[in-house]
Amino acid sequence: MDHWRLLKPRTADAYTNMAIDEAIMKARIEDRVPNTLRFYMWNPSAVSIGRFQTLADQVHVENCKEHGVDIVRRITGGGAVYHDSEGEITYSIITKTKDLGCKDLDMLCAYQKICSGLDEAVKILGAKADYHPPDPKRCPNLTISGKKISGNAQSSKKGILLQHGTFLLDIDHERMFTFLRVPWAKTLNDVLKVSKRKLTSARQELNSDFSIEEAYQALVKGFEKALHVQFVEETLTEYEQKLAEKLRKEKFVTEDWTFLGKASV
Repeated sequence: MDHWRLLKPRTADAYTNMAIDEAIMKARIEDRVPNTLRFYMWNPSAVSIGRFQTLADQVHVENCKEHGVDIVRRITGGGAVYHDSEGEITYSIITKTKDLGCKDLDMLCAYQKICSGLDEAVKILGAKADYHPPDPKRCPNLTISGKKISGNAQSSKKGILLQHGTFLLDIDHERMFTFLRVPWAKTLNDVLKVSKRKLTSARQELNSDFSIEEAYQALVKGFEKALHVQFVEETLTEYEQKLAEKLRKEKFVTEDWTFLGKASV
């Protein structure tokens, strides 16, 4: 059985979280580190937008500034996501695509393999989830009773895949759409009617107030079972830490990257 590195949950701001994910990916491309499963939370709460999105179309920028909510652009695709400081645990997997049993450019295969780990975690917590593959309008997601609890996005380079995604523990629909812009909606109530039909959280669906630690343990076991690997708890290398600091400072906090998607590193 293959051994992968496990990085325990860590809380950081949005720019640090995204910088660490990219630093691990670059280190993996250079074969400095093994395949890695990482968990993290967000403080303060944040909105992340997809690599190719136009920020003004997706985010209520002034509301974010007023409430101290970070705005960050990901290196992965997909849509805008609100990351609550108390209601979400986020995972990232950085691996050689072939180590998932997939061909280098077979992203559909990779999505299915990794999201099956989320499915197994939901089973451990006591519910049944359904996986929905990506289509031209949506990234892949996981639902319970038809309502989304996890969204996922990818980036790949030189045979190395980064996939990260949300696992919603709680959800505050009104707070979420105070920060996310929905172009078709005339009022917040228009959005909430749809949101409450389509989005949910694991605690709500399981009718259980399980802890972040319990969710984390279920996710680790779920990924181990789905990927047929064994995780070994480790830490970031000095190389990754220094690279993440550089990426945070010179890329993720800059307006060129946040608003225009342009970076010098």
